[in-house]
Amino acid sequence: MRRPRSMWSLETLGRVRISRHFFMRDFLYSEIANFHGRQNIPDDPDLAIETGRALCETLLDPLQETFGRIALRSGYRSAALNRFGNENGLNCARNDNPLECHIWDIGRGADRVAGASVVIPWFADRYARGRDWRDLAWWMHDHLDYSEIWFFPKLCAFNIVWRPEPRRRIDSYIAPRGCLLRPGAAPEEGAAARRRRYEDFPGYRAIAYP
Repeated sequence: MRRPRSMWSLETLGRVRISRHFFMRDFLYSEIANFHGRQNIPDDPDLAIETGRALCETLLDPLQETFGRIALRSGYRSAALNRFGNENGLNCARNDNPLECHIWDIGRGADRVAGASVVIPWFADRYARGRDWRDLAWWMHDHLDYSEIWFFPKLCAFNIVWRPEPRRRIDSYIAPRGCLLRPGAAPEEGAAARRRRYEDFPGYRAIAYP
């Protein structure tokens, strides 16, 4: 697919269904782009679709299958838009930051990466009543093939990242702040203790793709 050059070709890109639950359009909206009047269009639509599909099928579809509708706070950002956000202090990492995950069409091969900022309403309601964010963190660790996850205080939103070779790291800006799990490390809590944390969660549901 060539880079969209018109409203109609951008609409075609938006209609691409990248998984059971998600279309490319779901990830193209950007508050930064909207407020500052800038475009958010992939330089390489085919790569963005391919990498975004891996993110959705591996991580986002199972979340939605299990917890019901999830809310996307931020998805894809073009390299130009992300650079603008970083240079203007709008909570975007540098384009060359190894942890920048929103530019889905910048890496190749093992360097591909796709991430999204997500809220799970089912858990956000419980978090508002004092539920520990680590209950959700350990559930995702035990059920999903994630690469990195970062948690944020508002609504217990989190960035969740797919890579071809997952790093398995969890960090949080919610107390207790810091790194919950480092790549290659074993969880401090054993499997039985982790399961007790989320024993009231809905049963895990995934999709068997061909």
